[in-house]
Amino acid sequence: MFKKKLSIVGMTLFAGVLLAACSSPKGTEDSSVKGAGTEIGKTFKLGANLELSGAVAAYGNSELQGINLAVEEINAAGGINGKQIELISKDNKSDNAEAATVASNLTVNDKINAMVGPATSGASKSVIPNITSAKVPFLTPSGTDDSITVQNNKTQQFVFRSCFQDSYQGTVLANYADDSLSAKKVVLFYDNSSDYAKGIAKAFKKAYKGEIVNEQTFVSGDKDFQAQLTKIKDKDFDAIVMPGYYTETGLITKQARDMGITKPILGGDGFSDPKYVETAGTAGATNVYYVGHYSENAPATDKVAAFITAFNKKYGENPSTFAALAYDAVYMIKQAAEDTDAKTSGDVTEGLASLKDFTGVTGEMTIDKEHNPVKSAVVVGLTDGKEVSAESIAPAK
Repeated sequence: MFKKKLSIVGMTLFAGVLLAACSSPKGTEDSSVKGAGTEIGKTFKLGANLELSGAVAAYGNSELQGINLAVEEINAAGGINGKQIELISKDNKSDNAEAATVASNLTVNDKINAMVGPATSGASKSVIPNITSAKVPFLTPSGTDDSITVQNNKTQQFVFRSCFQDSYQGTVLANYADDSLSAKKVVLFYDNSSDYAKGIAKAFKKAYKGEIVNEQTFVSGDKDFQAQLTKIKDKDFDAIVMPGYYTETGLITKQARDMGITKPILGGDGFSDPKYVETAGTAGATNVYYVGHYSENAPATDKVAAFITAFNKKYGENPSTFAALAYDAVYMIKQAAEDTDAKTSGDVTEGLASLKDFTGVTGEMTIDKEHNPVKSAVVVGLTDGKEVSAESIAPAK
């Protein structure tokens, strides 16, 4: 294994924000919410709105592990402003409508002071109306769609994330294909039912210098990809770029390898969960590269080693990217509440909006004016299902 630092010249970290039409309320970033929202009482009430069952349950369960570890550590150290964190976790069942209902229950009935999750982009967008109405901030660990935080040219006041955006991932993949793999021709094969995958694909097409010789699509829930793979098998290409979630991309990878397609496969952070390798097979998960937020082999900060040790002690396994992002999300909320000596959820919101130089497991970050963290990324390489390379990619200056 090796680690290598790579700077991508001319890359603007959050360039080309992809604005999506949405019925969510307009942002109110210009108005103060200090003192608004739910009151912080004897405990700091933290909600978790996660995909604990359903299609992408692996993401949600990994994030809950990271949240639980962070809450345990913070409470052992005295809590937030001297108050223990009371964690209230609910399953959104990997369903966008259910995620909105969970957000309503957590804010109206449980009167939470902040929320972590959902994990996915669609579910994250679905909770915005209820969160905004309650004036309670939420921080998605892995919802990367650009339009989560910015809609109709307005920053969503109560929406934050600990991950980088789809537009950044697409640009990283394009530069990696161009510079590291010298891929002059690629096939673009993406999930056309996913805002996440479409966002990465759009940014990739904008940044890639080579030729996209063929485009194929699939939709969430598909199982058989033989028809699409047959169309590309005899094409002249150097790599397949495959934005999507592990549920389908793992199957595509396996079926492609079974058909004798051995070219490099590039993906976004949807590949980060161990379920991708489990589905693709260890032999199939070779010559695979994906954009990640965290790697043990390219630690972004000196907090990584201690995090891995603590996670291993608690769960008997190494943490995934999703666990690391959720762990950071809880600590970001803690820092925001302490910076403002928060008495209400509105105070926490203001603290998150002004968070600077926060050192987490997934990097050193500052929240920008669109509520996205300016931070580094990692491109992870797999051989036989194991991480064999990790290249740290710093945000452009």
